[in-house]
Amino acid sequence: MKPSLVLGVVAAILATVSWSLGFIVPFVIGRYSLFDFALVEFAFSGVMSLVLLGRHAEAVRRLARGDWYAAGSLGVIGYACYFLAVMGAAVFAGPVIAPAFLGLVPVVLAVTGNLRQRTVSWASLVLPLSLSAIGLLLVNVSGFFELDSLQAHPHSHAGTARSLLVGIPLALLAVACWTVFGLLNQSALARRPRMEVGVWTAMIMLGASLAMLMFVPFGLWMGLFAIPRLGLSWQAAGPLLLWGAVLAVFANVGGALAWTYASQRVPVALCAQMVALEPASATVLGLLVHRRWPSVAEALGMTLLLIGVMIAIGIFTRRAAVAAEPLAA
Repeated sequence: MKPSLVLGVVAAILATVSWSLGFIVPFVIGRYSLFDFALVEFAFSGVMSLVLLGRHAEAVRRLARGDWYAAGSLGVIGYACYFLAVMGAAVFAGPVIAPAFLGLVPVVLAVTGNLRQRTVSWASLVLPLSLSAIGLLLVNVSGFFELDSLQAHPHSHAGTARSLLVGIPLALLAVACWTVFGLLNQSALARRPRMEVGVWTAMIMLGASLAMLMFVPFGLWMGLFAIPRLGLSWQAAGPLLLWGAVLAVFANVGGALAWTYASQRVPVALCAQMVALEPASATVLGLLVHRRWPSVAEALGMTLLLIGVMIAIGIFTRRAAVAAEPLAA
């Protein structure tokens, strides 16, 4: 296996695992809302982005206006809009059903990625994609059971149907946002082969942070933020500020750095298989928080996910080896 492909796969895995940390947020922020957390997290991310750009001042001076526009737009689509869509889906459709729909991301990204960049044959992708799809379904099966329960008892859940009509489209919008981000990010980096990973990451996160800042007036108007009511004293907001900083470092900036590095070395279709590890990692974290063992469906789903990912890595590894043979000869 080519060293660059190995490092790219490792980076993609680290990125998806770091993103799964966000699923523990509701358990650590107390009375603050997820939108409060997002504001704090992206504020820290914005500051870190400015520091990164300052450390690469010479490279920043060589950037064109199009570079800023491309990276900033990716930050808006892949981080700010994605996050707001996910949170809206969680509010309207519930914290279980929304992630079930988000399990579509790796499958959709793999299919669209291979359509745009034909790396391997479709026949070779059938097995790993099928295993990943079944695994994701099993990992999120409780969400569909919850949906069945709500439909079976409509009178005990006033407004549920109306909420789902808003929440499910928002979940699908989140899927679309991340798919577009994954495709456009790799395409933009392919056109900029000399772009420094740190600079590109900082521009993406700065765009996302500015977008979140612009959302604040609307969030205040809609009553989504609890900070005006609860304040930001350390006694009340300590966990919010601490976890906001931790996730800004490891999930936002760290995850974006790892994903940018992977996007420069790994085909989109293979990166998509790495994304499939995020719900599995999130499930493990959720089990630790709830202090319980996985159900049979969850355990089987995570196993199928891992098998699907390993098969996909093997397929792309063999493809890379075959492509390298003429060069070695």
